[in-house]
Formats: sequence, C-alpha cells, structure tokens
Amino acid sequence: MDNMDIITIFIIAIVLSFDTFAVSVSTGISNINILLWQAVPIALVLAFFQALMPFLGWFAGKQIEELIKIYDHWIAFGLLLILGIKMIYESNIRKKNEKSFIQLKLSILLSMAIATSIDAFVVGISFAFTNINILLTSLIIGLVTYIVSMLGILFGKKIGYRFGNKMEIVGGIILIALGSKILIDHLSAG
Repeated sequence: MDNMDIITIFIIAIVLSFDTFAVSVSTGISNINILLWQAVPIALVLAFFQALMPFLGWFAGKQIEELIKIYDHWIAFGLLLILGIKMIYESNIRKKNEKSFIQLKLSILLSMAIATSIDAFVVGISFAFTNINILLTSLIIGLVTYIVSMLGILFGKKIGYRFGNKMEIVGGIILIALGSKILIDHLSAG
C-alpha cells in the first residue's frame, strides 16, 4: 500500500476511537453533572494521546513492533481493569445526593488516555511501512477522537441522569469488558 486515501484514514480514526468512546461514555455516566467546559479538557487529553501515539509508532517503526505487540494487550487490560473496579467501588460508596462532577485526577485521565491509545501506537508502526503523511493522519485521528469523546461524554451523561449510580456500575463493567476484549483479541490472534 503506497498511499492511503483520506477516507481510509478517517475509517482508521473512527475504529481507533471506539475504545475512547467507551471510556468517554463511562466518564459521562460517572459524572452526570459534567459541564461542557469540564468535558473539553478530558476530550482534548484523550484526543492528544490518540493523535500522538500513531506518530510515535510511525517514528519507532519496526524496531519496537515486537516488544509492544507482546505487552500492549496486558497494559491496556490492566489499566482498564483497575479503572473499572475503581468506578464500581466508588459507585457503591458515594451517596446519590453527592452525585456531582468529579474532577478526574490527572493520573486517572492519563491512564485512560494511554490505555485507549496503545493500539494507535501499533497502528502507527504499520504506518512506517507506507507512504503516508503522518502529521495529517495524526491530526485527523486526534480530531475524530475529540469529537467521539465529546459525544461519548454527552451520551454517558444523558444515560446517567436517567439511571443514576447503577449506570456508574455499568460504566465500570464497560471498562473491564473493554480491557478483557482487548486481551482476548490479542491472545486469540497470537
């Protein structure tokens, strides 16, 4: 494949943003009182890492491919499992009337961003073997991820208003299921 057309790049961007959408929905569920100005930095961090990782993967190329391939699924699974369990735990200790926007700690936000962008790093490695404009491609991936993240947070917020703490538990289960799916997909492919 010598050149990737813009449609292919958008399709790749959408596929890479699936994990980010799930995390964003979970964020909206657990923060049903989130305001637009509070959602923007979350989406920006997720989009930044999703755009950065393909660039880093492209830059690293084939030298790191095997090392990352061996561990990426375990890293993503572990981070999402921990975040999911934490979300379920916190939903059980927080009273319904305490439900307000919970400012995500930077470490949690970075963990979510890294967990959802590891696959983008591996995709970036494959970009190293094509004739692609990596800056434009990374920009498109980041833009699509930002939009998908904002939509996911809004969707999660709307669901959360209707179903309260129970949906926070569902959000935690979504994160654990997402991590498990990544792990199973990689183990069954290997």
